[in-house]
Amino acid sequence: MSAHDPPKANNKEGADDQQQQQKLVCVTGAGGFIGSWVVKELLRRGYRVRGTARDPADGKNAHLLALEGAKERLTLCRADVLDRDSLRAAFAGCDGVFHVASPVSNDPELVPVAVEGTRNVVNAAADMGARCLVFTSSYGAVHMDPNRSPDAVLDETCWSDYDYCKRTQNTYCCAKMLAEQTAAAEAARRGLRLAVVVPCVTTGPALQRALNVSTNHVARYLTGARATYPNAVAAYADVRDVARAHVLAYERPAARGRYLCIAAVLHRAQLMAMLRELFPQYPVTARCEDDGKPMAKPYRFSCRRVKEDLGLDQFTPLRKSLYEAVVCMQRRGHLLPVIQQHHQRASL
Repeated sequence: MSAHDPPKANNKEGADDQQQQQKLVCVTGAGGFIGSWVVKELLRRGYRVRGTARDPADGKNAHLLALEGAKERLTLCRADVLDRDSLRAAFAGCDGVFHVASPVSNDPELVPVAVEGTRNVVNAAADMGARCLVFTSSYGAVHMDPNRSPDAVLDETCWSDYDYCKRTQNTYCCAKMLAEQTAAAEAARRGLRLAVVVPCVTTGPALQRALNVSTNHVARYLTGARATYPNAVAAYADVRDVARAHVLAYERPAARGRYLCIAAVLHRAQLMAMLRELFPQYPVTARCEDDGKPMAKPYRFSCRRVKEDLGLDQFTPLRKSLYEAVVCMQRRGHLLPVIQQHHQRASL
């Protein structure tokens, strides 16, 4: 059984699973990087899925309609998170809603879009009788606090320092914090079960054709667009694990609150070394922009909740995730292909 296969069930559990999977669920932002994999995972498990998009007929959503099971069990509908009536129409008859859609930008004008959009999603889901809402947050809402001890182990109780994020123009982190807090407050007020998946920098193969922020994070080093790397640390997770965490959070009736989904924490120097080893043909920089200064210390996270409460006990190794992300970008024409060395494949 692969790391991405659900466990086999006995006859009674199988019947319960079959009954559960006949229920209709909705995914906002279905065409995005994480949203697409959530849709794929739901279809793979037999669910009926409704995905929202600003323009369902747009060719950028064609990859969703090509997924296995999409012809029989996937429909796309037009919806805007700022239009509650369109959300009500999208959520009609749905047992669960996955709110993945979110602007990924540091534009201050998008903060109210993220917050009010989340408020509308929660209330529209409650209006239409949904049983559960799974919200996609970000570890940017957890770890951005310069006053926290470097020896601290971060868990679901930790929050970023809002004033620090605002002062340093990390507006995206501000938006995710406010949106998540809005989701929690509104869900509690409406009596809606809320589970929050908190991913980090998400990598792995993309289903959509366009580059997204996470994959571009890797691509810009491979193309030589970045002559230096920052003296910084980041956390990483495979998009397929993040998608599984979403579905498991919906399927577990006791799942509530936040679930950190983090596979590895690396200094950017370690990420560069891994990329150079996997793809030596690319001009990946070996120069730190803070050359000579002490290296930033990697912080630690506890993923106990996602492992014990959701059963996501194995994460895809970052080496495998990066390799498959790069190969995917090559196939899509975002990167010039390189000769694949046998030892690279064998060492994954």
